[in-house]
Amino acid sequence: MRISWPQRVVSQFLLLQLAIATGITVLATGLFLAPLGAQLDDQAMRRALAIAQTTASPHVARTLLDSPAAPGGPVQAEAERIRRSTGAEYVVIMDRRGVRWSHTATDRIGRVVSTNPSDALAGREVMEIDSGTLGPSARGKVPLHDGTGRIVGAVSVGIEYDSVRARLLAAIPGLLAYAGGALAIGALAAYLISRRLQRQVHDLAFSDIAALLAEREAMLHGIREGVVALDPAGRVRLVNDEARRLLGIGDEAAGRPLDEVLGEGRTADVLAGRVSGEDLLTVRGPRVLVANRMPTDDGGAVATLRDRTELEQLGRELDSTRGLIDALRAQDHEHANRMHTLLGLLELGMHEEAMEFVTEVAGVHRATAEEFTERVHDPLLAALLVGKSTVAAERAVVLRPAAETMLPDRLIDPRGLVTVVGNLVDNALDAAAGSPDAFVEVALYARGREVVLRVTDSGPGVPPAHRESIFTEGWTTKEPPSHGRRGLGLALVRRLAERHGGSARVTQAPGGGAEFTVVLPEALSGP
Repeated sequence: MRISWPQRVVSQFLLLQLAIATGITVLATGLFLAPLGAQLDDQAMRRALAIAQTTASPHVARTLLDSPAAPGGPVQAEAERIRRSTGAEYVVIMDRRGVRWSHTATDRIGRVVSTNPSDALAGREVMEIDSGTLGPSARGKVPLHDGTGRIVGAVSVGIEYDSVRARLLAAIPGLLAYAGGALAIGALAAYLISRRLQRQVHDLAFSDIAALLAEREAMLHGIREGVVALDPAGRVRLVNDEARRLLGIGDEAAGRPLDEVLGEGRTADVLAGRVSGEDLLTVRGPRVLVANRMPTDDGGAVATLRDRTELEQLGRELDSTRGLIDALRAQDHEHANRMHTLLGLLELGMHEEAMEFVTEVAGVHRATAEEFTERVHDPLLAALLVGKSTVAAERAVVLRPAAETMLPDRLIDPRGLVTVVGNLVDNALDAAAGSPDAFVEVALYARGREVVLRVTDSGPGVPPAHRESIFTEGWTTKEPPSHGRRGLGLALVRRLAERHGGSARVTQAPGGGAEFTVVLPEALSGP
C-alpha cells in the first residue's frame, strides 16, 4: 500500500516539524546515554581505587607480615570490615607472591589470585573493568607498603559491575520521560506554528503557491503599468519591466535603497511616501508619470506608475488648439468688422482711405511674422513663434523678438527646444495678459554651439522665495485645465535643459516682470 504525501503546506510543515523534533530527541537521548555509561564505569573504577588506597595502610602491612593467611586471621577480619562498610563486592589483600590473605569466599584464602597482580606489585595503581572469580567488576589495585616504604603485597578492590549497569538502566526511564516531555512540547509548538502558517498561506498546497507565483510573475511583467515594491527599510524589493523602462533603472536596483537607486528628487519622495496623496504627478527624465502608493501589512509599500507623457502632450496640444480656435473666432469677428469698415469706405467713395486701411491691417501681422522668420531660421520654432504672436495679439499682448535674436537652422533637437519655448511663452502670456502695455519678448540666439533662450514678460514677476520651487513638479498658481493638472511645464523645461547639460533659472526683469533664461550647451550641430 502506497502512503501518499499530504498536499497542503500546513500538513507537510507539521509532519516535517514532528519528524525533526523526534529525530533531535532521539539523537539527544542517544548522545546523552553514550557518555553516561562510560561515566558510570569511570566513577565505579575510581571508587574501587579509593577504597583500595584507604585499605593499603601500614597497619594492614604489619598485620600481613605478623599473621598467617587464614580465614579467621586479622587480615581477613579487617578486609571484611572495610568491604561491608564501603559496599564493595570484594576486598582482596595479597602478599608479594599473589597469595590471597583475604577474600569474600574464605575457601579461596591462601590461593593465588586469578588475575595478574604484577602491575600493583611493581608499585603502579591500576583501574580497570575485568572478570575474575566473582564475575565482571570495576577494579582498583594499589601496592601495599610497610613502614619503610617497601612493597610487601597489594590490595585489590572490586565494585560489582551489575550495580553500575543497574544505575544506567535506572537513569533511562527518567531520561526518556524528559525526552518525551521535550518531544511533546516540540509537537505542540509545531502544531501552533503550523496553525499560524495555515492562516498566512490560506491553507494552500505547494502546487497552488507555485501557480500563484507563476501567475504573479506573468502579471507583473506583462502589464503596461510600472510596479515597484519596497520593504520596510525602504529598499527595492521588486521592479517589473515597465517600471524599469519608466524610471530608467536596471536589474541592479533590487535590494538597494530607493534613494540610492533614483537619487534625490520628487520621484523618490513620492515612491518613498514622503509626499502623500493620490495620482501624484512626477517627472522622470523626459517622462511625465502618475504615481500611487499603497502600504503593505509588513511595513513596506507597493507603488504603481503610469506613463502620462503622451496624454500630457495631447492635453497641451488641446489647450493650444483651443487657444487658436478662440483666436480664430476673435479674428473672424475682427475680420468681419474690418470688412464692414472697408465696405463702408468703398460705398462712400473713399477709395484712398480704403487702400490705406487694408495696407495697415495686413502690414502689422505680416511685419511680425516676417520679423520672426528672418531671425529664427528653424522652421518649427519660427512657425511656433508666429502662431504664438497671433494668440498674443488676441489677448492684447505684444509678442516681439529681442534685438539679439538670431538662430541658425542647425538645431540638433528642434522638438525639445520647441517644448521649452512653447512652455515659457505660454506662461509669459498668462502672466502678462491684463498688465499695462503688456508684452512678451523672446531672445533666442546662438553662442558658438550653445543656444541661449530668454523670455521676458511684463507680468507681476516671481517672488525670490518661489524662484526655485516653480521648477518643481506640481507647483502652480493657476487653476487646473480641463485635461488634468498643472505644474509640469516649468519642470519639463528644467529637465530638458539639464538633460542637455544646461540650466534654467528665473530672475526679475528690468521692468519688474519675470525673465526666464535657459542655456542649452551643444544644442547646434557643426559650425
